[in-house]
Amino acid sequence: MRLSGKTALVTGAARGIGLEFARAYIAEGAQVALADINAEAVASAAAALGPQAIAVQMDVTRQDSIDAGFDRAVAEMGQLDILVNNAALFSAAPIAEITRADYDKLFAVNVAGTLFCLQAAARHMIPRGEGTVINMASQAGRRGEGLVAVYCATKAAVISLTQSAGLNLIRHGINVNAIAPGVVDGEHWDGVDAFFAKYEGKAPGQKKREVGAAVPFGRMGTAADLTGMAIFLATPEAKYIVAQCFGVDGGNWMA
Repeated sequence: MRLSGKTALVTGAARGIGLEFARAYIAEGAQVALADINAEAVASAAAALGPQAIAVQMDVTRQDSIDAGFDRAVAEMGQLDILVNNAALFSAAPIAEITRADYDKLFAVNVAGTLFCLQAAARHMIPRGEGTVINMASQAGRRGEGLVAVYCATKAAVISLTQSAGLNLIRHGINVNAIAPGVVDGEHWDGVDAFFAKYEGKAPGQKKREVGAAVPFGRMGTAADLTGMAIFLATPEAKYIVAQCFGVDGGNWMA
């Protein structure tokens, strides 16, 4: 019960990593607002987690939706102690085939969504003089990848935003840090695998097997592998950690 009495909002929480974080936080005693653009899916996810979970429909590309979602979460939970900026999109294409629409969509969710949710959380946390923000970066933000230029750029921006916000907000007692997963198994990897099947001529499932085998740990990660760091960064033990990005990737990237 390391988060007993704490409240959290997790974006992109209807499934995958976001849902696993919400589940882990509740198990540690927190009350959690699950935020997601898919109102039906997030309501179902919150209901399954029980009375410590509430569902918030939120489109992180719209400021009115962000503001309303944070206001509702704070009104229902009483305060906001922790934000996990998890909502994100992925795409892949060769440089010559990247479209402006795809670029705009990924930056709207992955970068602007992260920034303005962070801002909304900070406005609730600053008067209290404390809070925790955890941004979800990626190993893709630490290096370029030939077919993943836009996604890599968005995650590099998340790491930079984490550094800047961390330096700015620590004077208000707000810790901002990031987690950089490696390759994480889950339903989203079906889509990732399909991109590589298209552009690298691989059979379905081949890319997934290859990247899993290449991880020094010996397998792809799971959402559950990330929860330990997400819990730790939200506890008082992490209070002196500011503006850092932690790789939880099975050894794929050595910082």
